Amino acid sequence: MTDQRPSGGNEEEVHLFVERMAMAFADVGFPRMAARVLFAVMSADDPLTAAEIGERLGVSAAAVSGAVRYLTQFGMLVREPVKGSRRDRYRMPDNPWYEATITKTGLYKNFIDIASGGVAALHGRGTPAGERVAEMRDFFLFVQEEIDSLGERWRARRAATGHGGGPED
Repeated sequence: MTDQRPSGGNEEEVHLFVERMAMAFADVGFPRMAARVLFAVMSADDPLTAAEIGERLGVSAAAVSGAVRYLTQFGMLVREPVKGSRRDRYRMPDNPWYEATITKTGLYKNFIDIASGGVAALHGRGTPAGERVAEMRDFFLFVQEEIDSLGERWRARRAATGHGGGPED
C-alpha cells in the first residue's frame, strides 16, 4: 500500500484543492464523486487502488467504484492491474484533458450523422423544422472542425513548451 498523504504540499491545502475542483466540476454537470476521485488521483504521485482513493476521500471503496468506471470510460483515468492481486490501481493518463476533450469527438460525428438523417427526413431546409435541424447539424460540423484545429494547436503548444516527450510530463 502506498503512503496515503497527498503528494507534496500541505495535506489540508491539497484536500481543499480536491474538494474545490470537484465542486467546480459538479457545478457544470460533472458527477461529484467522479470529480472527487479524479482530483484525488491527480494529487497523488503514484497510482491508487479504489481502497486508497476511498481512504483519501473518506468514503468506501464501493463508493469509488462507479466513479472510476465513469472516469475510465472517458479516458480520464487508466486502470492497471496490481501484479499478484485481484486489485487494480488507477492513474491519470498522459495528457488527460486532451484525451477527454479532443480525441473523444465521436459524439459530434454521431450528432452530425443523426441530424443529417433528420434534415433528409424533413425534406431539407425548405421547412422551418428542416432549417432548425440543418442549423444544428451545421453547428456540430463547425464544433468538430474547431476541435480538430484546437487539438493540432494544443499538440504544437505542448511540444513548444517541452511537454509531450514522455510519461514524466
